[in-house]
Amino acid sequence: MRTIVDLPQEQVEALSQVCEQDNISRAEAIRRAVSQMLKARSGASRESAFGAWKDRGEDSAQIVAELRDEWE
Repeated sequence: MRTIVDLPQEQVEALSQVCEQDNISRAEAIRRAVSQMLKARSGASRESAFGAWKDRGEDSAQIVAELRDEWE
């Protein structure tokens, strides 16, 4: 699908630099940016964090209490 996007001149210039550095087209850069935005909004990154500390052997209340003890 084709679409038209109006960008301010400073964004066009910055985008051109990124495209040149990464050796990609503007269209590819915009596709990647949209993909990242949609992924961030989908909540997938937040959901992947759940259970990340499950193998630590401590519960979160214990960890928070220890961190707070360091403040004193």
